[in-house]
Amino acid sequence: MGKYFGTDGFRGEANIQLTVDHAFKVGRYVGWYYGREHKAKIVIGKDTRRSSYMFEYALVAGLTASGADAYLLHVTTTPSVSYAVRTEDFDCGIMISASHNPFYDNGIKLLNGNGQKIEAEVEARIEAYLDGKIEDLPYATREDIGRTVDFASGRNRYIGYLISIPCRDFKNIKVGLDCSNGSSSAIAKSVFDALRAKTYVINNEPDGTNINRGCGSTHIEVLQKYVVENGLDVGFAYDGDADRCIAVDHKGNIIDGDKILYVCGKFLKSQGKLNGNTVVTTVMSNMGLYKAFESEDINYEQTAVGDKYVAENMLENNYSIGGEQSGHIIFSRYAATGDGILTSLMIMEACVEQKATLCDLAKEMKVYPQILRNVRVADKKTARENPKVVEAVEAAARALSTEGRILVRESGTEPLIRVMVEAGTEEICAEHVNNVVRVMEEEGLVVE
Repeated sequence: MGKYFGTDGFRGEANIQLTVDHAFKVGRYVGWYYGREHKAKIVIGKDTRRSSYMFEYALVAGLTASGADAYLLHVTTTPSVSYAVRTEDFDCGIMISASHNPFYDNGIKLLNGNGQKIEAEVEARIEAYLDGKIEDLPYATREDIGRTVDFASGRNRYIGYLISIPCRDFKNIKVGLDCSNGSSSAIAKSVFDALRAKTYVINNEPDGTNINRGCGSTHIEVLQKYVVENGLDVGFAYDGDADRCIAVDHKGNIIDGDKILYVCGKFLKSQGKLNGNTVVTTVMSNMGLYKAFESEDINYEQTAVGDKYVAENMLENNYSIGGEQSGHIIFSRYAATGDGILTSLMIMEACVEQKATLCDLAKEMKVYPQILRNVRVADKKTARENPKVVEAVEAAARALSTEGRILVRESGTEPLIRVMVEAGTEEICAEHVNNVVRVMEEEGLVVE
């Protein structure tokens, strides 16, 4: 990770860690970088945060000042920006969003011409420019100054694309959608309505400050209750920029990213569409997923945490599906990045084609108890490499042996150390998690 760019772009509290000046300079550099040999075309989307408009205008000012043309999708999802980039001949895409973070945070996510997260080398160049290590860039003048283009039609084309993907419609299926008061509020219902589902929607009235607040994929209990109380067949919850999806079956059971990988991976194999007979996961996936894959004779690979690394592995090996427990799922036949709405469509197709409920399709995967604690620290690297913390982690790993595992890692987007233990019982998980956190506290590494 760089100084500013983490695993999911440049993210922080608006006008504290991520300022308007940062956004302007990112626009300046991106407009210049992609416009060295031709007039650059950059497409921009944003989520529903109040600060997203501020950052949009700052980015546009920087881009056009460097001579690039900026195409505005307005409020839309991250995957729609990815789709626009790779199908509409744009040089680069920019999404303004902090995903599942609170409304006062925001972020700038850059996508390359293939619709994937931009190369680390380009991020490093932008960081050097932000720190004044690259001499100032020339301003465009006269007819070379860039222009701004309303590109709402690009979002409509993306909606049409999603509608075209399922082989069957969802007539009379009662579907609940939790739009997290975020980007999917402008898209998801239209897609399911067009596919003839009976669509029930909650948290789709964004006001600039209610994105992710007590709703969406990070507060799945809201959708669980809604699905059960209204007798719905299935429910899908998205995060702020709709690049992830967590599902709920008709009984209110949570179907997280691991179970989605199992359901969809098994379905793709039955259809002869699981390239390499392999599903790509991250190191955070549950042990139960791997045992379920082994019983179905499906291979799997593990990457570092981050859908960026999943996407890289899939691209390199031409795999069909991969993702994270958090609900970032990539279907390479249809998209270059995680897409929450697409994921819900693929789950629906698996259910409709097999004439089964999501509950039935997911029940064969038995989940190992897992406890994850997010520990706020002053410095992630110092906390992670503290000798006594390392010793405590190694002791837990020895005790768990082959009957569990411990994973301690730095968050890519927040000042957190994530301590995760998986074992046969919750009591064993809690014991080892608490031991490691206690050592962090004793070493003075934890902040309130």
